[in-house]
Amino acid sequence: MTMTTDAACLALTRTLRRRGIVVLSVFGAVWALAGGSGLPAPGLLVAGVLAALLTAGTLAAGFRGTAREVTRPVRLPERWNRGVGVVNAGEAAAIVGVVAVSNATGHQEWIPVGICFAVGLHFFPLARLYDQRQYGWLAVALTALGAIGGGLAAGGLTAEAVRACVGLPAALALWGTALLVARD
Repeated sequence: MTMTTDAACLALTRTLRRRGIVVLSVFGAVWALAGGSGLPAPGLLVAGVLAALLTAGTLAAGFRGTAREVTRPVRLPERWNRGVGVVNAGEAAAIVGVVAVSNATGHQEWIPVGICFAVGLHFFPLARLYDQRQYGWLAVALTALGAIGGGLAAGGLTAEAVRACVGLPAALALWGTALLVARD
């Protein structure tokens, strides 16, 4: 019976890490495109091509990494999946609120700032819920990027410049975290 439980735990660990790698990689591409949209031409095109290449590379490396033997199985808290749902719902509500308020007030430069900040904050509890310490590092990085972007927006930077200054480093942080998860 113990072998079944151990095998199930190892399979769950591998599945959760692979899902995490996919989500991190895809949202890395989204942030790269958002950041690239703030660059002068041909910035978006270059960001799109690089995003496609880096996302594909991150996914490939991630799946190769998670194909190895699991050396650190996850230790999930009780009712972890309910907690993940609550955290993700809170993040989604915060993002909708940021977009609505920013658009209503005519301050679109605050959209990437608020979204990055909300995404960063949501990774703090996810690090514990998924037993993935790399999410804690990502939480710090994205929350700091949101704060830096807020300072840039408050300083009068254009919406385009704020998108580039927040989006491109956020993409790198997400891709980098996906690679770290694959090595765990």
